[in-house]
Amino acid sequence: MTFLVLLTTLLPFYACQAQATQEATPRKVSAHISTTLTPDIGGIKQLIEIKTDDASKPVLLFLSGGPGSSMIKGADAFTNALKSEFTLVQWDQRDAGKTLKLNPSPTQPSVAQMEQDTYEVIQFLRKELKQDKIYLLGSSWGNVLGFYIVKHHPELLHAYFASNPVVSQLESEKELLQTLKEHFKDNAVASEELNSVNFPFTSDESMFYLRKWLFYKDGKQFATSEGFKTGFLQWSKTWSPVWNEVMHIDLPKTLQSVDCPVYFFVGKNDIQTSTRITQAYFEALQAPRKGLFLFEQSGHQIHQDEPVQFQEAIIKTRETIQANR
Repeated sequence: MTFLVLLTTLLPFYACQAQATQEATPRKVSAHISTTLTPDIGGIKQLIEIKTDDASKPVLLFLSGGPGSSMIKGADAFTNALKSEFTLVQWDQRDAGKTLKLNPSPTQPSVAQMEQDTYEVIQFLRKELKQDKIYLLGSSWGNVLGFYIVKHHPELLHAYFASNPVVSQLESEKELLQTLKEHFKDNAVASEELNSVNFPFTSDESMFYLRKWLFYKDGKQFATSEGFKTGFLQWSKTWSPVWNEVMHIDLPKTLQSVDCPVYFFVGKNDIQTSTRITQAYFEALQAPRKGLFLFEQSGHQIHQDEPVQFQEAIIKTRETIQANR
């Protein structure tokens, strides 16, 4: 795979030096940890998995995509190299994965509620692992939560990794619809269903049609099955209100500069969160340090499509930060 790496220094050297020094001197705690914890986060028990052979290594917290998904199952495939560099933390968000099995959210989840959950999880980890700052990685939807922390609590982060992020979701969904219409122009069923899609989504079925043909284009034959439709519409009972909130996110208008290093991981073939939109946002964003890695063989799930290169990019970035202290 060929990386496109763009590293731009925008603020004085001493800012990077101070940040890197803080990472280099975390307070020591017990060496080996492989545990699952269920602290009270946002009024419910939420599951957090911590794995490390040395808890003095910097924390890397993953924010799963979805919403309503978990990255815990199969995480070894995209973290096996990272475990020698970081204290790895996976978190199942409210109404997702093992947290849902512990206790469903007593209220309808909202973006604001889950942003607050994210802040509480970070504060819990800082106390539990005795580290002042962490590395944070958002995947897809997870960037809604991650960029909230970047905007409001940059002092808590060594750096932020934005993997195929939500940037301007309404614009991205419109671009996706046009791509799918062109691709399926000779498919009568797809054309009829895609022509019924309106923005903002007027029904859960409207969102379903867009995802159905996106997944089918990506080779997922199950997307045309009744079982997939049933499962999607069940998911949408909880999450379509949240996604309608996400459709209003437009980072180029609301977040034009940040106060911590930010690195973008972009799948060249991603049409779910537009590569074009993400690259344009990266170019305009002001940050102390920033970088963009373009993954040539990836679509929307870089950590699954190119797990080795995904981890190499994270490790390379940390080395760059350390080298500039």
